[in-house]
Amino acid sequence: MEKPTSDSNGKQKVRSAEVGTDILKALAELSPSTSLSRLAEHVQMPASKVHRYLQALIASGFAEQNPATNHYGLGREALRVGLAALNSMDVLKVGALPLAELRDDLNETCFLAVWGNQGATVVHIEPAVRAVTVVTQLGSVLPLLSSSTGLVFGAYLPRRETVELRDQELLAHTGHALTDDKAYADLCEQIRTRGLHHVHGLLMPGVDALSAPVFNAMGNVVAVLTVVGPTSLFHADEDGPAAQRLLAAARAVSWRMGFAAGSGPAA
Repeated sequence: MEKPTSDSNGKQKVRSAEVGTDILKALAELSPSTSLSRLAEHVQMPASKVHRYLQALIASGFAEQNPATNHYGLGREALRVGLAALNSMDVLKVGALPLAELRDDLNETCFLAVWGNQGATVVHIEPAVRAVTVVTQLGSVLPLLSSSTGLVFGAYLPRRETVELRDQELLAHTGHALTDDKAYADLCEQIRTRGLHHVHGLLMPGVDALSAPVFNAMGNVVAVLTVVGPTSLFHADEDGPAAQRLLAAARAVSWRMGFAAGSGPAA
């Protein structure tokens, strides 16, 4: 009888690893726990095969079985690996390439902002490559109520994180259109419904802006991607091609941050 070659052994090990990871992904998708039959149906494998892999995963700490229900779930080692992955997620690193690609596609200035102590803060900029550009300074703090970036943050952040800044801006600009609580709440609801927001010359005359949120694995907003450009050249309509490209970039960064659409507070 011919002995298996080292090459075939290697392929078999790779295939076993692939099956194991498929079962781990299924445990995560069916969390917090699931029966063997449901798990086998989910991965489209015989229950006996899934059971063998589960025993190996339990032995290594990546899965566990509840003795009361006999259901299976992720183990401590899987949680440890997941937490390590979340801790390594840096929205600046994750968002750098999509932001540059967005700038290349639109040839408009694109930037990423995070929520800091003073509000929406610009932390990464990809300037347009042409004679007419809109300069946004690194470290700039954008207003909550007069910028598309700030308004998107306001729509998704807990009220306690924005109420003080909103009060300050309203005191400084009496008669602001968003003084009325209901008007502001309605606008935030519109932003959440559409998933983005645009302004025409609100912060700076002759400059349009379009912004979309980025979420982490918990469904919390961690950044906002914004495109800005001169009104004469940039079309910031929420149904236009630039908006669709911005949404795609924001969703790509959110996915890399571990966000699954339909989960968490952002849903």
